[in-house]
Amino acid sequence: MTRKLLIVGAAFAALSLAACGQKTDETKGAATPAEQAATPDANPAATVPTMADEAKAPDFSAKAAAGDTFEIESAKIALKRSTNADVKKFAQAMIDAHTATSQGLKAAIAASGATFTLPAALPDDLQGKLDDLNKADAKDFDKKYADDQVDAHQAALNLFQRYAQDGDNAAIKTFAAETAPKIQEHLNMAEGLKNGMK
Repeated sequence: MTRKLLIVGAAFAALSLAACGQKTDETKGAATPAEQAATPDANPAATVPTMADEAKAPDFSAKAAAGDTFEIESAKIALKRSTNADVKKFAQAMIDAHTATSQGLKAAIAASGATFTLPAALPDDLQGKLDDLNKADAKDFDKKYADDQVDAHQAALNLFQRYAQDGDNAAIKTFAAETAPKIQEHLNMAEGLKNGMK
């Protein structure tokens, strides 16, 4: 009985910490297997690959392709909706650049001899950001687009730098290493765009 109370108590503590915005990784490391089993993920099918998974070519490539697709599609929305010349110029640059990196990724996969297929649809989180961008109020649109671009390019930079360092496929690793500086340039541009709206 005492053991069950300890397990339930540990599970409650882990959930409470997660609800407070702290990283659950910190609590999982301290939990025993029994405690972890007592607190299953709410939706295991929807879990995001961990950083360790991103060192595997299929996981990295799927995330990189999704990032390119998000950049291209969000830029198309910006070209239609924005009235700001700087936003439109940035958006067109993102379409051109991310179309090129998409082709580079496909070439690297082919050169590596890998046989996996890239996903055709965006993951739910990125599709949700596109939906929100489409629904954004006209007066808030440019700021929302710039904010999304900073977040997306920071996430992409982290992804590419990690794979360039720890990736499991030489050809794709080279692609990641060569592409990361371009993503850094895009991040700097996005931050400049965002700061120009303050």
